[in-house]
Amino acid sequence: MGNERGVILSTKLSNDLGLLGTPIENLEAMTLKDKMHERLAEAGIRHIRGKVVTSIDEAVEFYEAESLKEVVIKPVYSFCSVSVRICPNKQEMIDSLKESFNMTNAYGQKNNELLIQERINGEEYIVNTTSCAGIPRLISMWKYEKVKTSEGAIIYDTISSVQNLNLGEAQIVEYAYDVVRAIGIEYGPVHGEYMIDENGPVLIEVNCRPSGLSMETTYLDRIFGQHDTDSTLDSYLNPERFEEQRKQMYRPPAQGKIKLFIAPEDIFAKSAPMVNMTTNLKSYYSTTLRPINETELFVKTEDLNTTCGVVFLVHENPNYVSEDLEFLRRVERNAFDLILSSEEDENLKIDENEIIEYMENIITTVDKYGNGLVISDQEIKNINILQTNLEGIPGLHGRFDYIILNLNKSLISMRDEEAVKLILKLISFIKVGGIIFIPETTYNYMPGKRKGVEAIIQNLDLKIEAPPFEIKNAVIASKRQ
Repeated sequence: MGNERGVILSTKLSNDLGLLGTPIENLEAMTLKDKMHERLAEAGIRHIRGKVVTSIDEAVEFYEAESLKEVVIKPVYSFCSVSVRICPNKQEMIDSLKESFNMTNAYGQKNNELLIQERINGEEYIVNTTSCAGIPRLISMWKYEKVKTSEGAIIYDTISSVQNLNLGEAQIVEYAYDVVRAIGIEYGPVHGEYMIDENGPVLIEVNCRPSGLSMETTYLDRIFGQHDTDSTLDSYLNPERFEEQRKQMYRPPAQGKIKLFIAPEDIFAKSAPMVNMTTNLKSYYSTTLRPINETELFVKTEDLNTTCGVVFLVHENPNYVSEDLEFLRRVERNAFDLILSSEEDENLKIDENEIIEYMENIITTVDKYGNGLVISDQEIKNINILQTNLEGIPGLHGRFDYIILNLNKSLISMRDEEAVKLILKLISFIKVGGIIFIPETTYNYMPGKRKGVEAIIQNLDLKIEAPPFEIKNAVIASKRQ
């Protein structure tokens, strides 16, 4: 049951074959975004005001009759926030409707009908349950963080597991149970999305299937001590175990967070340097990012389907997870080329004489730091420091008090994924407590330039140092004790 089409098929099959399942008469409330709220209204449960419209005139009439301000536009039948728009006023609603009526939903069907709903402002949650003989139990709980684009699209930023319930969050679980029973779920999973505001929780929509994002069972097991598939199978095949699990307290053993990268524009990417950095994160579990063999188009992120990459984080120490998430966000904001690179530096020109003069000044200034090594693409004469190029790296032994990197021709000739991998390797030659100098003659040829190199430094848990007066245009970092 990967999506709502699977829900329809499985529900019909269970009814036709006389198997355990939810009655067929509840199918519309399980899959259509307007019908599920109608069912809540019938049960006297808080719901969102809305109307299915086939024209802009109908939408305007509803908007004015209900004295609405902000509204949400969405297809009646879709998923992953495809074609969902937030409209802060009537004119933006009209403009969005003009666009949306000419689009298709997530299944490729034309939007002949659209649902207009009042906008609920609050915090958004996922509550995943499974039911046995009409009794639901909690499997997992997550909290969304989303951002809104200038075009009004809702974009996922982060999804975080709820490990310890905060103020008001227990009420969401109670409400979720009421929703599941009002929809009429007898057996199986419900992936419910909820909002909580000053009036309490309210349903956004239910998806009567397991959670998405292709989360691995081992990932969910580590966070929650269980996963959707096994828990759902228990509801059908092992009601005794289902009842045992239902009586247990909600005690997730670890913290999980999912970072969804947002492409700010259409990108013809030639490499994904982040694939060589994520494994250094303390809470790293997996990523959907992969090496790019040929130029690949990543379109501007507008919904979950156009997320340009995902990193899954998990750890028993929640501080590690939070630190790693903030690092990924800083990279996304300040050095996006480390996530997806179009390799624009391949056309840069190199002035070797200017570089050598600059490097001579740097080397003279840092000579006082101890036993040093210069790794350089240009030969720098008359210096009393060990000097090598990349070809000489395999012959190096030991560790150095400081290293100066002067790589430009080498970096231009390699893909950014490999350039990041190279810098990560070269840093290993520094002693604990030692220093690395990465001047502009190197960082100008790296993805993200100076901020990109600083991100690589942080990724290896090195400390970025404040530069002394005589050193300029260089990233200085020390290897922690």
